[in-house]
Amino acid sequence: MKRNTIIVTGSAGLIGSETVKHFAKEGYTVVGIDNDMRSRFFGAEASTRSTRDQLVQTIGDYEHHDIDIRNAEAVLGVFKQHAQRIAAVVHTAAQPSHDWAARDPQMDFTVNANGTLNLLEATRAVCPEAPFVFTSTNKVYGDTPNRLPLMELPLRWEIEPGHEYKPGISETMSIDHTKHSLFGASKVAADVLVQEYGRYFGMPTACFRGGCLTGPAHAGTELHGFLSYLMKCTVTGRPYRVFGYNGKQVRDNIHSFDLVEAFGAFIDAPRSGEVYNLGGSRHSNCSMLEAIKLCEEISGRKLSWTYEENNRIGDHIWWISDVRRFQEHYPGWKFRYGLREILEEIHEAVVGSEVPA
Repeated sequence: MKRNTIIVTGSAGLIGSETVKHFAKEGYTVVGIDNDMRSRFFGAEASTRSTRDQLVQTIGDYEHHDIDIRNAEAVLGVFKQHAQRIAAVVHTAAQPSHDWAARDPQMDFTVNANGTLNLLEATRAVCPEAPFVFTSTNKVYGDTPNRLPLMELPLRWEIEPGHEYKPGISETMSIDHTKHSLFGASKVAADVLVQEYGRYFGMPTACFRGGCLTGPAHAGTELHGFLSYLMKCTVTGRPYRVFGYNGKQVRDNIHSFDLVEAFGAFIDAPRSGEVYNLGGSRHSNCSMLEAIKLCEEISGRKLSWTYEENNRIGDHIWWISDVRRFQEHYPGWKFRYGLREILEEIHEAVVGSEVPA
């Protein structure tokens, strides 16, 4: 029987929906698992329901399952339903905010860690040879990046010249002896599980430790979705708060399209128990102040923002991903989107959905 089915969790989210579209275009049947937990985490404006409806209406070979990944029996049922047809599993479902995790650690851990375990077990039971892609996070490194030798420049923090991480932070950075945030801890648990199913059971698995994942389909809120929420506030006149580090904290930003292209490259030539830092790297990064300036320039509007001295717990001062390990393994993969292109697409999406104040 031909393996022509891709299972995607969090299929109505930013990365999940991009994954659905990517593989549907390649002729796969896509089975989506998404129960819109994002609206429970962040409220109605962060709901992915409209994206889910759009996928159902516009993609002919898309099958949606409104189930919770914490329900092991229901997850296994979906896998058994498709059994020998499963070509790959792409796991993007998560509780994605370290601020929110502190409010309900039980919920955060069961979604991120137990949910991932359920999916790995279902994969091992039904299709152990199918590549398993996990959307991890740079928060697995905790606040260790904040101990790097950083310089304060007029608009950003930057690492000292000549440092080994000048091209970006690589997978050599330790995940130990650091403050992860509870979200980071739950994602570490999931990340290590994905690695272990690769190393212990020999399954083709990979953890993609992302920086800021973004794109026009992002339902940004104050607690998650940096560029999306920033542009939304700029366009609508909604007030925005900057937390700590003089607004010079640096993030790299990768478009959902480029990340999913990387998923595809791995699925085409899988390896076992791999870990990749994958973000915008030196190709696409900005500080908060630089992002505000660019949003104002693109939108033609001024952002109403205030500064609060206290930074978010465990927040990074400077994060740029070193993507060279992935590029060495998959030399055909290249960035398509730069920072300005990303923000222009987000602006177009925001203007199309919001009524300016």
